[in-house]
Amino acid sequence: MGLGWSSAEERESLLPPQPRGAAGGPLVPQLRRGLTPAAAPLLGRVYGRRWLVLLVFSLLGFAQGLVWNSWGPIQNSARLAFGFSSWDIALLVLWGPIGFLPCFAFMWLMDKRGLRVTVLLTSSLMVLGAGLRCIPLSDLTIRKKLIHGGQLLNGLAGPTVMNAAPFLSTTWFSPDERATATAIASLLNYLGAACAFLVGPLVVPSPNGTSHLPLASESNSEHIKDRIEAVLYAEFGMVSLIFSAALAYFPSRPPFPPSVAAASQRLSYRRSFCRLLRFADFIRGMLKLILLLLLFGATVASTWFTLTCLTNVTHLPLTTATLYTSCILLGIFLNSSIPIFFELFVETVYPVPEGITCGVVTFLSNMFMGVLLFFLTFYHTELSWFNWCLPGSCLLSLLLILCFRESYDRLYLDVVVSV
Repeated sequence: MGLGWSSAEERESLLPPQPRGAAGGPLVPQLRRGLTPAAAPLLGRVYGRRWLVLLVFSLLGFAQGLVWNSWGPIQNSARLAFGFSSWDIALLVLWGPIGFLPCFAFMWLMDKRGLRVTVLLTSSLMVLGAGLRCIPLSDLTIRKKLIHGGQLLNGLAGPTVMNAAPFLSTTWFSPDERATATAIASLLNYLGAACAFLVGPLVVPSPNGTSHLPLASESNSEHIKDRIEAVLYAEFGMVSLIFSAALAYFPSRPPFPPSVAAASQRLSYRRSFCRLLRFADFIRGMLKLILLLLLFGATVASTWFTLTCLTNVTHLPLTTATLYTSCILLGIFLNSSIPIFFELFVETVYPVPEGITCGVVTFLSNMFMGVLLFFLTFYHTELSWFNWCLPGSCLLSLLLILCFRESYDRLYLDVVVSV
């Protein structure tokens, strides 16, 4: 599977068998004991095309986030144009977390077949999903089913665009560029979801409900429907262009690895999960200072937002400026911590493959999000308690990170073995 999509050079082993130390054990543990490696390591090499690969993958993540969040910002207009119910609107968003149910299959595919096969499968699902949403049918019942099917197919692309960033950065980038590449590739997906809040309301008008004439009401509904379809067609065109770019050029890996860690052997699929399940081995010690600072900032910003909403009790000023400032700061702190956490977790559990590591994290994250969205679908009458969930979760994450024992096995391998 996928052999026709990669060259024979890309399928060749990047390194000879792992060098053994003087005592016959693995090289890296013996280097830590100060022993000399038995074989000289290979030096890494980077290629300029790595930025093109990163650009295509980042645009794919951006498009997936944009398509996933298409309906939430224009839900009132969608109700009028397509007859969506509240359950339909909630389910259109819920297809994102549901799409993570086969997450482990995509992780296996990425580990066994490489980036090209996985990205082409993911982008083809997105093209098919975006196309289903554009089929012009007069029967709204069938049209709604096609839209739901398109959102599900787009949701199935989530495991790849959210998990593969550390795997891509390790495969293509040198150790001093990995964190930057991971940040770009992982945050573009969230940027796409954020841009949906601008694109939808700017293009699609909101229903005014001021006219009681049937003809005027029908005209307003048809106009809104036309604008929504224009957004759907534009998103379909964008996804198709990205798929064409990936089909034209998106190699699984460079001819020569950029670092020793990129070429070293990873654990098997089964052993990787066994190591990840030994979570007790990692809950001691301290974490990287920058991640603690970001979570502390998120806790402060979310607490400020919550207390501002309780102006009758706290007497804090409730203005547009304070709400915008607290929300923007919260978004900056939380989203900035995502690539840093990915990189730290990959370093800690190395040599577990990057795709499996991030797959487990994003799978659990989306399952929690799916349960929350499902609960809010049926219980949305009184939501003041929800303001406290955000600072509570930030504080809990901060406390757990304090107990996290960091390790930099991958970086140690690159630095020591390369030297």
